[in-house]
Amino acid sequence: MVKLFALCILYKNSDSAIWLKSAYDLQSFGFFQRGSIQEFMAFSSKTIVERTQNATRQSVKQGDYICHAYVRADGLGGVVISSQDYPHRVAHTLITKVLNEFADKIPSSSWPNAVESSINFPQANVYLAKYQNPKEADAMTKIQEDLDETKIILHNTIEAVLQRGEKLDDLVSKSEGLSMQSKAFYKTARKTNSCCNLG
Repeated sequence: MVKLFALCILYKNSDSAIWLKSAYDLQSFGFFQRGSIQEFMAFSSKTIVERTQNATRQSVKQGDYICHAYVRADGLGGVVISSQDYPHRVAHTLITKVLNEFADKIPSSSWPNAVESSINFPQANVYLAKYQNPKEADAMTKIQEDLDETKIILHNTIEAVLQRGEKLDDLVSKSEGLSMQSKAFYKTARKTNSCCNLG
């Protein structure tokens, strides 16, 4: 089933990323899994943005999902997490549109010290809902055909975007953004190779 699960906006500051805004649609997951899955999507988004060079796009396959990421030259980054069958071009057009609108509404001087809860940008939820159907969204994005010419780097696993010597298991265990419950959930999922292969 074609689906968008998350839309995240971050600011990449040298080697780390700061949360600016995020929206999730996790209704297709079991109620008790949603919290851990949301934490993993957030963890994956932050990890990928931190490892994406400015003015670069990449899409990272992870299990049944794809994390589409774009970091602009000014360090504003966006991630869309979708099912594998969601069109890449539509996902990247959505990220560009959202980041442009965000930059128009929220001054860049506030990005480095922003607190997500204080940023008023309800459009993240609106776009996540509006772009659920890529065919409808595609009609709106036809004008942005130039995106096809933009090179999108495609990776088959999140491990592929990690720096030399980095291990995903180590990042998960060190992450402050993941609860103990989510870390246990990750270990179990890793063993059974199921669920949120986001990890």
